[in-house]
Amino acid sequence: MKTSGNTVLVTGGSAGIGFEIARSFVQKGNHVVITGRNKERLDKAVAKLQQATGIVSDVSNEKDVELLVSNIEKNFPNLNVVINNAGYASYYKLDANAGAYEKASNEMLTNYLSIIRLNEKLLTLLSKQKDATIVNVSSIVAFSPSHRLSTYAASKAALHSYTQSLRFALRATGIKVFELMPPLVNTEFSQEIGGENGIPPSQVSYELFEALENDDYEIHVGQTADLYRLFLSSPAEAFKTMNAVE
Repeated sequence: MKTSGNTVLVTGGSAGIGFEIARSFVQKGNHVVITGRNKERLDKAVAKLQQATGIVSDVSNEKDVELLVSNIEKNFPNLNVVINNAGYASYYKLDANAGAYEKASNEMLTNYLSIIRLNEKLLTLLSKQKDATIVNVSSIVAFSPSHRLSTYAASKAALHSYTQSLRFALRATGIKVFELMPPLVNTEFSQEIGGENGIPPSQVSYELFEALENDDYEIHVGQTADLYRLFLSSPAEAFKTMNAVE
């Protein structure tokens, strides 16, 4: 796909991976719309960018999504790139007191169901563009879960499955569907799980753009590529590798 001259929506674009992706799109001559739940953080992010618009919106809130889509249809009718980056994770041990149902419900809604809803509501607009792109931000744990991120991993595995089906369903249209799969990334989002040991978000953005330009639809960033190869040869060894440290 072409990586300049687009109108781009990045959900969860006020920090971390989303912000770096938004910044890269701006630098390449695109107009970017970023969303986030916190207005103060969103305003600070927009101030650091050029050719960017901030919209306070929670992808897990149905009313917010309705308003977001209406705003985009009215004010950004040329939207042709959607980056589904907003996410939620709980780091915990599965036991009788974990509250796993509530945690999993939030993760599934934010990381999976909300993406289906937003994509579906934007498909009509995207189909009007000459070229359009959807990027679903998944994770290394879509292939092999970490036991401390068990329900988060399940939500990303569901997203991986959906993304494959969506790509196939839209194969005859002008809408391309990519999946971005980062490993551990050093962001505020990942600090609880040792994010300081992860790759910088700028590397994720760099590898995304490299893949977009080459139409590489599954983007295995950094160590994700190694784990994916191990997973193909031995799922049991891939699981062992992901859970080597308690």
